[in-house]
Amino acid sequence: MSTPHHSTVQLASVLFDLDGTLLDTADDLGAALNHVLSHYNKPTVAAKDYRPIASDGALGLLNLGFGSAIKQYDYEILRQQFLNYYQENIAEHTCLYPGVAQLLKKLETNNIPWGIITNKPEGLTKLLLPYYPELANCAVMVGGDTLTKRKPDPEPILHACQQINVDNKQCFYVGDALRDIQAGNSAEMTTFVAKWGYILSNENCQTWQADHIIATPLDLLSFIN
Repeated sequence: MSTPHHSTVQLASVLFDLDGTLLDTADDLGAALNHVLSHYNKPTVAAKDYRPIASDGALGLLNLGFGSAIKQYDYEILRQQFLNYYQENIAEHTCLYPGVAQLLKKLETNNIPWGIITNKPEGLTKLLLPYYPELANCAVMVGGDTLTKRKPDPEPILHACQQINVDNKQCFYVGDALRDIQAGNSAEMTTFVAKWGYILSNENCQTWQADHIIATPLDLLSFIN
């Protein structure tokens, strides 16, 4: 875990990735994958295998499940079957990571606005968030199809800063994927790897060039106090 640096810059906002950072959505995404696989009489995928891929969405999960055989199918049909099932069962198993509620409450108590920048489609994100009242005070949300570009491009993050009228250089960005850190660094933010998220066991996030790596959501508090 990183040691907090004490900056004279006033923290203006904290922006988060969603899947694998604020919400553990892997089991609902995995259920959607296994539904599609079962439809085609393919072997289902165990949680230990789909969880590290969950941040990669439908494309990553379908490639995991079908492997090279995916070329034999119409990908758009597979994707729609996946999304239809996921949309209908979007919050069966999904939950906040331990410490997220306390972290967000602390930000709100300190009048620090927070937001969500995700590559998840905006429609699915808007469908999911109301299930979790702890996320009700989200100041800004940018989905993967809100703009023409998405992470690792910094545009969604910069757009969010404009929406809530904060200086991007005075913001934190927290995420569990390389694309999160690339986007945050390009946006000149202080970046944090969410080590609790969907990171492959053989992936070395030390090489992502984040400013900090934190083990739990509550570890972020030491950079805020």
